[in-house]
Amino acid sequence: MSATAEKIRKEMVRAIVDFGLIEPGDKLLVAVSGGKDSAVMTLMLEQIRKRAPFSFDFQAVLLDQKQPGFDVASFRDWLKTRHKIELTVIEEDTFSIVKDKTAPGKSFCGLCSRLRRGILYTYARNNGFSKIALGHHREDINETVLMNMFYGGKIATMSPKLVSIDKRNIVIRPMVYVPEDWIKSLAAKLEIPVIPCNLCGNQEGLARARIKNLIRELAVGYDQVGTSLASALGNVVTDSLLDRRHLSNDSVCSVDVLDFDSH
Repeated sequence: MSATAEKIRKEMVRAIVDFGLIEPGDKLLVAVSGGKDSAVMTLMLEQIRKRAPFSFDFQAVLLDQKQPGFDVASFRDWLKTRHKIELTVIEEDTFSIVKDKTAPGKSFCGLCSRLRRGILYTYARNNGFSKIALGHHREDINETVLMNMFYGGKIATMSPKLVSIDKRNIVIRPMVYVPEDWIKSLAAKLEIPVIPCNLCGNQEGLARARIKNLIRELAVGYDQVGTSLASALGNVVTDSLLDRRHLSNDSVCSVDVLDFDSH
């Protein structure tokens, strides 16, 4: 295993331990998109499974949404031939639905992700999976909190472990501590035959792309911005915020916070 792969594995193990993501006897549905993030997560979960002090299992599952040019053959062969991992493919034409229902100029991502999530949730429930693993990494988490702040008026991000609204599925994100740059580096070495997304990937000016560019600009001259943002999400000082649900009339901030004088 390369040095980068080992770093990713260790950060995934840290998240698994910190948030109790995987337990003895778990059967995970590993949601694979055909992209670098979920591919790397799948390979690292196999390494973690082999070394774990308890038994758990997983199945890599890819949803073919029938986008034009979306060909899973080379990706499935890469997983099986080079890494001895079988890929289960579910075929559902959500592409046509998203194209038909999305207003011109609007993002396809919201409806596309809801349909994909519903299909995977149903498959997991019907096939005895205890949890669904998603490949969101540290930058996804950082971008989401800023999107919620700037566009949604709330402080929230993707949880490392959550129960679905209907209480029938548990979603885990084992790569919440893993920097995207590490994943890109390892993906290049592994020569992953990435299947491109031809739906949202062709839309320019999406909110997430703007936030990603903002973080990159902030990191110029200070490359710890990503690390600091991620650390802040695990170090919330609730009594220094404006949410009255976390404040009492005599509430006093218990820690020092940075006070930038604007005068």
